[in-house]
Amino acid sequence: MANGENASGPILAADGRPLRQSLARALRLQKLRALMLIAPLLIFILVTFAAPIADMLFRSVENAIVPDTLPLTVAALEEWDDASGQPPGEEVFAALHQDLLAAVAAKAHTKLGSRLNYEQTGVASLLRKTGRRVKRMKEDGDLATQFAKVHKSWADPETWATIKRFSSAYTSGYFLNAVDAKLGATGIEARPENERIYIFLFERTLLLSVVITVACLLIGYPVAFLLATLPMRTSNMLMILVLLPFWTSLLVRTSAWKVLLQQQGVINDTLVFIGLVADDGRLAMINNQTGTIIAMTHIL
Repeated sequence: MANGENASGPILAADGRPLRQSLARALRLQKLRALMLIAPLLIFILVTFAAPIADMLFRSVENAIVPDTLPLTVAALEEWDDASGQPPGEEVFAALHQDLLAAVAAKAHTKLGSRLNYEQTGVASLLRKTGRRVKRMKEDGDLATQFAKVHKSWADPETWATIKRFSSAYTSGYFLNAVDAKLGATGIEARPENERIYIFLFERTLLLSVVITVACLLIGYPVAFLLATLPMRTSNMLMILVLLPFWTSLLVRTSAWKVLLQQQGVINDTLVFIGLVADDGRLAMINNQTGTIIAMTHIL
């Protein structure tokens, strides 16, 4: 016999089919039944977990609001050199006028302003103000001058450069903002010092994570050592004390820490009573790093 066959032909199953085909069919049915058993859970995870994450990842690069709201302006700006240091020509202002008339009618100019305001502060108010006055502009007049009279930013090449840089349907601007950077005339640039906040927050978060992890190790390792070495009766009692906080609602535990740590709380009252701190010098131990370290160490 070789590969399920003998001299007289393949081995047959009870239904007359070759044994190899019957086994393969049985395995497929088993896999299908197993898949059907986990299908509800799989669908639930895809709908409630994977799909929202995929949607947020798409939103993090999606930028269709700019080309959708200013289609004529985006097309006209393709011929303009944003490194020239000069505002674009009259044809771009004419395209902007037509786009803003349609955007104001659809009430989309404020959403566009909110989007571009992430990249250049003041664009939101610029578009709101222009939206209120765009209908009064004369199409046969000097639109560049009319826009500049509404707001001087329309004569600033940087405003137009921002619109051009973010005229694509997809952008990396959100991710760059998250690391205190932006798209500039020469590529990726660091934001001004007074606008950098996220890197500092990342660093502080990592620092607190390390401190809380070390605190958990310093507290948890001795307890674990005692649980492993003490007699069974004593270790069981200690285990109950360790598990006791987990049997208490998280809301109750959080409220308890507020009662203990607030400036008029139990700890401060005790310190004032025994004279370690003055009544007007109570310690701030909540809504700050100290409170975060204490509460997170307790929760973990």
